[in-house]
Amino acid sequence: MSIFENSDQPLKVSVLALPESSMMSVASVIDPMRAANRVSGQMMFERKMLSLDGEPIQLTCALPLAVEGRLDERVGGDLLVIIGGFNQHSHVNSANLARIKKVVSAFKMVAGVEAGTWILGRAGLLDGKKATTHWEDFEIFAEAFPDVEVQRDRFVIDGNVMTCGGASPALDMMLDLIRRRHGTPLALSAASVFIYDEVHVHSDAQPLVSLGTLVGVDRRLENAIRLMEARIENPLPIGAIAQRCNVSVKTLENVFNRLLGQPPARYYLALRLQAADRMVVESGISILEIAVRTGFGSLAAFSRAYSKQFGMSPKQARSQRQIRSIA
Repeated sequence: MSIFENSDQPLKVSVLALPESSMMSVASVIDPMRAANRVSGQMMFERKMLSLDGEPIQLTCALPLAVEGRLDERVGGDLLVIIGGFNQHSHVNSANLARIKKVVSAFKMVAGVEAGTWILGRAGLLDGKKATTHWEDFEIFAEAFPDVEVQRDRFVIDGNVMTCGGASPALDMMLDLIRRRHGTPLALSAASVFIYDEVHVHSDAQPLVSLGTLVGVDRRLENAIRLMEARIENPLPIGAIAQRCNVSVKTLENVFNRLLGQPPARYYLALRLQAADRMVVESGISILEIAVRTGFGSLAAFSRAYSKQFGMSPKQARSQRQIRSIA
């Protein structure tokens, strides 16, 4: 029986959180289940929080997360959700990976949230499947797992595996699970608990830029940024962007200056360099190929722009392999 089929029995969900996971990702997985139980007045989801060793883990915000047990062969149920964040390779060694792969067989379905997708990929559980991960990792994830069909969707369901890109897509994924299993009214009621009124479907693409409160402030800005992020490799002239947004170049410049404090050309360049920086530091792609993928006509032009933006050359940045984290 699929976990998506309606049942009077509670869905038994185990959540494995790795050290340096995001608190928001954890909450996006467990709180929709709590909300569904609360608004329905029934125990529709039974959740158990686990770590690899049974000890509390430290989240990226430096707060400890209490768990109820250790991931081992005694664990089983309907759905296993693996949540990961920074430095997943250092937190999950080959022995842990083998244990995860063995335990997965005791569940009807497995899900990877953010870097949890990497764990599924490393365990060989995504080979031949469609999957997604956090948008920052699209390039290097596809390079690391050539047998996986990487999607830019917010979340992907393929057979007995679900994957999603991060906190907000995880919330969408769990609400979709509630909708499929118990109907749209309950899913909407659960979403309303969090005043979450912009629920996305799985096929909505992950944006490179989260516009946040800017969405709805000026549709011209939103449309222009979406055009920019869709054309990183082959940048559009600002005039072409303005034309597609049905405004003049002057109007588009005024909108960007007023809301972002910079002209569209400067913002577009920074967006491309941001994408380039992730590939420089986090992937093995050649510097020349990165220049091509981010729309620079020559390696020299890319190196000059990168050095001006980040204070060092791409080669220097790669050699340092700087570890970034978000407090």
